[in-house]
Amino acid sequence: MTSPVLLGVRHHGPGSARAVRRALAAYRPDVVLIEGPPEADALIRYAADAAMRPPVALLAYPADLPAGRPRADATEAGTGQEQGGGAARAAFWPFADFSPEWQAIRWATRHAVPVRFCDQPAAQQFARSAPVGAATGEPVDPLGALATAAGYDSAETWWEDVVEHRVDAAVAGAAEELARALAPFEAIAEAMSAVRAAAPPRADADRAVEDQREAHMRTVLRAALREHARVAVVCGAWHVPALAGPLPPAAHDARVLRRLPKAKIAITWVPWTHGRLASWSGYGAGVTAPGWYHHLFTTADHAVPRWLVQVAGVLRAEGHPVSSAHVIEGVRLAEALAALRGRPAPGLPELTEAVRAVLCEGDDLRVALVDRQLVVGDVLGEVPADLPAVPLIRDVAAAQRRLRLPPEAAARDVDLDLRRDSDRGRSHLLRRLGLLGVPWGATLPARRGKGTFWESWRLAWQPEFAVDLIAASGYGSTLPAAAAARVRERAASADTLAGLTELVEACLLADLSDALPDVLRALDARVAADTDVGHLLTALPPLARTLRYGDVRATDAGGLGSVAAGLVVRACVHQPGAPTALDEAAARGLRAAVDGAHGAVALLAEAGADRGGPDLRERWFAALDRAAGRPGAPALLAGRLVRLLADSRRLDQAEVGRRMAVALSAGTPPADGAAWIEGFLGGGGLLLVHDRQLLGLVDAWLSAVPPAAFVDVLPLLRRTFGEFAAPERRAIGDRVRPLRPGDTGAGPVDDLDQERADIVLPTLAALLGWEVAA
Repeated sequence: MTSPVLLGVRHHGPGSARAVRRALAAYRPDVVLIEGPPEADALIRYAADAAMRPPVALLAYPADLPAGRPRADATEAGTGQEQGGGAARAAFWPFADFSPEWQAIRWATRHAVPVRFCDQPAAQQFARSAPVGAATGEPVDPLGALATAAGYDSAETWWEDVVEHRVDAAVAGAAEELARALAPFEAIAEAMSAVRAAAPPRADADRAVEDQREAHMRTVLRAALREHARVAVVCGAWHVPALAGPLPPAAHDARVLRRLPKAKIAITWVPWTHGRLASWSGYGAGVTAPGWYHHLFTTADHAVPRWLVQVAGVLRAEGHPVSSAHVIEGVRLAEALAALRGRPAPGLPELTEAVRAVLCEGDDLRVALVDRQLVVGDVLGEVPADLPAVPLIRDVAAAQRRLRLPPEAAARDVDLDLRRDSDRGRSHLLRRLGLLGVPWGATLPARRGKGTFWESWRLAWQPEFAVDLIAASGYGSTLPAAAAARVRERAASADTLAGLTELVEACLLADLSDALPDVLRALDARVAADTDVGHLLTALPPLARTLRYGDVRATDAGGLGSVAAGLVVRACVHQPGAPTALDEAAARGLRAAVDGAHGAVALLAEAGADRGGPDLRERWFAALDRAAGRPGAPALLAGRLVRLLADSRRLDQAEVGRRMAVALSAGTPPADGAAWIEGFLGGGGLLLVHDRQLLGLVDAWLSAVPPAAFVDVLPLLRRTFGEFAAPERRAIGDRVRPLRPGDTGAGPVDDLDQERADIVLPTLAALLGWEVAA
């Protein structure tokens, strides 16, 4: 039995990727073994597909995954990255273009060489209680230990200098080329043996997990050596000493692997992003700068100048002036820093300092922009359309292609014109995904100048959405069916009336007409049983928006008008007795609910809900009037109700003045008077500008507040008047001045210093374009 060639690598290292590619080309193995889940062996052939563009990842998940459970946060998983817990538990094995394992796969598929994964099966890793790969980390950082021994402060810097920046010249002769290609791997194996020998003891659970993984690797290696003469193994550098000869007896490894439980899993390829390869994203085997490493791997020569040219392009795109001279000086500074530090070539630290000092002129915000767009990057991979996947993922991918809305890692804003079928379909797609817990798009506030037929979204696709779709696949095999089933489930378990009405709105906006009858039945039952006026009022706005604007989205809101009208009637019945014995927080909450419902009633009346638009409005105003005059009503709410009646012309000026006079009478505590004014004036002060009678009442009341109470009243008034626009406050001040005895608000200024005024008049005239008489 011949000895295998062990290629110990750093996961996602461009130098390792180049070295692996060169070693395989020189060695010409009969079979290649790669660290990874063996369940994915059947998927390796897709790596040769032209439609497969890294970064991509192998995704493993339980085959009997039930739907509807929330997904947990990502946890470290060695070369794999676990995502989720419980029902949505899954694991990823990411690959970038500069990953050594990916280059080994591509080399083997191009040269028709068999390639297999040799790590412990994912089925066994899923079956244990610990997270997938959670205990696979080394007891010490092996690269850190080697970097310290070499006199480096950073393992990243040491690896770049020793491996990533290594560019060996070709040599004559196959034997010499093979020896040169394998030399770095032999050195890494020797160094790792020393690090493992000096490593402190591990916890029993961690040691057991690592023993199982390495026992399985050796088992696969023995089988390959029995079938092939030339075997190459690509694995993490830490595992190389465990695979080097002489291997322990096969019986030993068989005992380690005996009776290990297995879970039923499925596995596929999914797109990945450079951002998810970054170590800061929670990925244990990640790198700090995937964009930089991609540049190093794909740039044949002049990597430093080409990098700074890209930096200049990013800055120019954002409107920052960067010239070719900046790039030249940046290259010189980076090379000078590398020479001072004894490095063979400038690395990312030197380039970042040069970018900050020269191209960004010390502006950290520009440096952050470069880091986000280049150092990390927002590249999203692609996978072939015929890959094995759950039907729901296939349906979503087909909808994305049909609607020409491809997933992208970088956040982007899109405006949808709902009058167009294609844009309306995109809105339905985004909203259905949101109902399934896949927040690909987030709605943005309506932009000024846009009609109700426009929607604005911010889109950003995340790789873990594949897990969310897998978790949601139990609801249905197509997106409309799955979203409708999820809506029915939420309607059955909804515990608030407002939640149900929001669900009705979401259902209609997502064009889920099949689920609407079930939601309306749940809503009708809830309305009949709920007597809380706050719940009734809060439930109105979503229904009103749906009825008013549903025609733009071509949604069928049949039966919704009668439900909304019944909700208004019940709110009118219960509202007059509601605003009593409320504290300040409850009064403010009810005021907000009344404001929302007031606008909703206007929309319902305009839409002709239940064929009685005017009737609804009259019922509503009568209920507001009764509630405003009810004894014990909070002053804040009473003031707001009077203002709504006044704005709707249900109270004339005289009646409004009378009610304000009563609320601000001498027998009313000053704090209650201030609360009434806050409720009445909240949202705008133009009423005081145009109604001198009301302004006079407020002024007279404020002038009569006792000094002791004024201290308590002032903060309330400041909050009220502080909400007014500056022109409104100035106009109120102009109207108040004539109310003071002896102050007409006009006339000459008695203490004007004419001599000083003459000094500034020429300048002022020049600014205003006036002509000053000589």
